[in-house]
Amino acid sequence: MLSERLLDRAFGRFVIFGCIIVEYPSGKRRSYGQGDERSAFKIYNERTVRQLLFNPDLAFGEAYMRDDIVVTGGSIYDLIAIFFQNIARHQKTSLDLIGPGLYQLWQKIRGVNSINRSMRNVRRHYDLDERLYRLFLDEDMQYSCAYFEEESEPLDKAQMAKKEHIITKLNLQDSGRILDIGCGWGGLALSIARSNPSVSIVGVTLSVRQLEVARMRAQRDKLSDRVEFRLQDYRQIEEKFDRIVSVGMFEHVGPRDYDGFFSKVRDLLKPSGVALLHTIGRTGTPAPTSPWIHKYIFPGGHLPALSEILPAIEKSLLITSDVETLRLHYAKTLRHWRERFAEKRDAAQALYDEEFCRMWELYLAGSEASFRFFDLVVFQIQILASLEATPIVRDYMFPESASSDKAIAA
Repeated sequence: MLSERLLDRAFGRFVIFGCIIVEYPSGKRRSYGQGDERSAFKIYNERTVRQLLFNPDLAFGEAYMRDDIVVTGGSIYDLIAIFFQNIARHQKTSLDLIGPGLYQLWQKIRGVNSINRSMRNVRRHYDLDERLYRLFLDEDMQYSCAYFEEESEPLDKAQMAKKEHIITKLNLQDSGRILDIGCGWGGLALSIARSNPSVSIVGVTLSVRQLEVARMRAQRDKLSDRVEFRLQDYRQIEEKFDRIVSVGMFEHVGPRDYDGFFSKVRDLLKPSGVALLHTIGRTGTPAPTSPWIHKYIFPGGHLPALSEILPAIEKSLLITSDVETLRLHYAKTLRHWRERFAEKRDAAQALYDEEFCRMWELYLAGSEASFRFFDLVVFQIQILASLEATPIVRDYMFPESASSDKAIAA
């Protein structure tokens, strides 16, 4: 068949690193590449072969979800890891493939994330049954990159370290009012409240189910008097805050709204205010979101390059005071999530169905591989309303190191 011959030729040119064995609908088996890393999969029908030729990212994901592609050697992660390493070796990104002009057109077509659109997009993903997330997240339900201070650190400890790392960068005072934009199930806000009994916190989310869980947790921990959770878009807030934190939410804002986001942060911050943005980003040039991820996992999502974030901060007249790039921390986090999900897969299937489980394991495997082999990282950007908002040296961000230095000096 012509489509099989064309796909065979494409795989032959593309697979350099590792070895992939493909079984085609006709029964023909072909091996591509060479090396110790090996995987195999079977394509069950001609339609999938044709779709892989024209839109491989979306076609592979959809075919895997409906069982038209089945991994027959190794795991889905093994297969994706080989594919992604070959993409990296060819030094091709999504932007390279579609061209800068089409990327700009895509940005215009994508449109502005209005409040209603943002709410619809968020609820597609975050209003899933929270029991699904409890299957693979840590005890505090942190659905963002952990901070691994040691290679073999357990997930719960690494997520606690992430929260502590963020809290030190906020440089909390003895009292104050804090805004958590995109508060999730409330874990960070509640941790801040426990770490500093004199602060009050407002957490906002667009997810009804996250709001319910967050409020329940605040009541359980007897913190409702200091921690308020709202179903509210950040653009609707009018109060002033001493500190603003946003973890894992900026990925849903979209480039056309970056200026508005930071302008709003500026308006909400008091003159001595500090903001901390924790977001997935790219070390390379701007690029569009994977079509499959955009359609099935994070509609409206975009992973920004620093070249997209920093100009928007500059326009807002805020001060970028510190940028930290967390490398491989999210790959490690996703490996924990992927392995935990695999262990509880039957429970996930009882909540949803087999197609959903295949979609979710592909999402976790593909995300881990992206952070290992592509240009994805996590940025923590500290932003100030004024030059005097924090100490002029960074020791306060690393209190344990500062204590050790003093002990050595003594």
